[in-house]
Amino acid sequence: MSTPNNRRRDPGGLGTEAILVWIGVITVVVVVGSLYAAMHLGHRLAASDVVVPGDPFELVFALAGGDLLWPPAAWWVLAALAAVVIVVAIGVGVVASRMRGRRSRVDRAATYMGRGRDVADLNRKTAQAKAQRLGVDASPGVPIGRTVATGQHLFGSWEDMHLDIWGPRTGKTTSRAVPAILDAPGSVLVTSNKRDVVDATRDVRAQAGPVWVFDPQAIALEEPTWWWNPLSYVTDEVRAAKLAEHFATGSRDPGATTDAYFDPAGQDLLAGLLLAAALDSRPITAVYTWLTRPTDETAVDILREHGFTLTADQVAGVVSAPDKQRGGVFGTAQQMASCLTNRQVATWITPQGPADPRPQFSPEAFVQADGGTLYSLSKEGRGTAGPLVTALTVAVVEAAEELAARSAGGRLGTPLVGVLDEAANVCRWRELPNLYSHYGSRGIVLMTILQSWSQGTEVWGEAGMKKLWSAANIKVYGGGVSEATFLEDLSRMIGDYDRLSSSTSTGRGHRTVSQQLHRERILDIADLAALPKGRAVVLASGSRPTLIRTTPWMAGPHAAAVKASIAAHDPQAERTIHQAHTDLVTVQASKAGEGTL
Repeated sequence: MSTPNNRRRDPGGLGTEAILVWIGVITVVVVVGSLYAAMHLGHRLAASDVVVPGDPFELVFALAGGDLLWPPAAWWVLAALAAVVIVVAIGVGVVASRMRGRRSRVDRAATYMGRGRDVADLNRKTAQAKAQRLGVDASPGVPIGRTVATGQHLFGSWEDMHLDIWGPRTGKTTSRAVPAILDAPGSVLVTSNKRDVVDATRDVRAQAGPVWVFDPQAIALEEPTWWWNPLSYVTDEVRAAKLAEHFATGSRDPGATTDAYFDPAGQDLLAGLLLAAALDSRPITAVYTWLTRPTDETAVDILREHGFTLTADQVAGVVSAPDKQRGGVFGTAQQMASCLTNRQVATWITPQGPADPRPQFSPEAFVQADGGTLYSLSKEGRGTAGPLVTALTVAVVEAAEELAARSAGGRLGTPLVGVLDEAANVCRWRELPNLYSHYGSRGIVLMTILQSWSQGTEVWGEAGMKKLWSAANIKVYGGGVSEATFLEDLSRMIGDYDRLSSSTSTGRGHRTVSQQLHRERILDIADLAALPKGRAVVLASGSRPTLIRTTPWMAGPHAAAVKASIAAHDPQAERTIHQAHTDLVTVQASKAGEGTL
């Protein structure tokens, strides 16, 4: 919890007596000043030889006692001054009204949160220095937003890992995913369950390198002009087990219970068959064919032929098991690999004939050629291409890790940016929490975007989600979540402030004023649950939590190019661009009074 170091009066503002005092002071200043100016200018305009006192109060007393004459021209001066005062008062009132109307209801919290030196590690200067130290000149870092308190631009460095929690329709794609993709200095990896991020960025990214859209479920209506062989990832039994785990995780409903025997056994069987198919250069669909033939020992023979004796014995043990046991294990493995039965999916992961003219995607070549962009799209739920999206994502990241190990300093020369949007739905990478902190030092910058804390716990469990949260250097909450436990923890991390309140009591002709110091939350659960669009809370390692204004792509330097990309690819381009314009107007309106808190 942050140390409270701020004090303010009651939420209502100044007390009644203080307001009356200030009104009296301002009135005296305006009246005396006006009379002073009117007398001096009036006598000058009248060209009189009257000596007007230089002391304003001496002038007023002389005028009141009849010792000083009021010149007729002074009336015109007084009228002009009154007009000026009225105009200025109206202007100040209009500006103040607009500032109050355009500020968010939570902006007052920025006064008690990180600002200036509190977030110095995230400002442009620091990020630029880190980027230069790492040899990256194209961009200072991953854009985050602007602080409400001071208007500072915040960036995540090319060593930071991000974790975002934004509820539905809160602007996570426009304010976080798209800007991160557009500002990436090298290759980019993107996962999503919608086409909007592809339509908005593909033409912009095409200027940096080749664009690959993996769309086995026709979310973006992309034609399979290329293909990827998942078995190219399988080089040994370890990688076969990883690929089988992706199929197992992606085939289950979130939070589904598993069988203590059949699920692990089915996953092991699937791993053995995947390894056999890879060793024999067969298409991955052959694995499902073997799963429909429990007595077929072809896979066992292939494994023995290539020296994987123990794996062969494992598969053979299932094949020779009693009928019920064998049927249960094969049936479980079939469910895990059910996405392979989709013919539309198969065209993306198998060659179409012996002389398929389509290029084959290579994760190793992708990470070596800086500037490429890979979009992996899938729907959520069982039977979808989610396991393949996860497998492709892991294949690319591990290829980048291997390249980093062979590079100077053990990190990529140009960072790889991975935007894992809807990670809990379409990219259920079970080992992600264990690897998260490691990738930052390798030049692999990942941004995992979730819709709620519960989404993460469904995939990684409570302990795994906490590990992922702790491993992320930069955590961004964009509102729209109604989970009290998560919001309570977040509220405590943001911290408290001291509120100075006063109370008045009277008795026996005496009036007593007492003051009390109350400690209150800077942002309570209700504030966080109702965080308005255009605001987000940022928690970064070594920095105090801060409140930011999000910066959507519509307000960035690539706005025109993004609109052109949307117009070229989005079937509802006019509607999308209109909505973007509406969101931009909202964001621009929220900037009034920036840096004045």
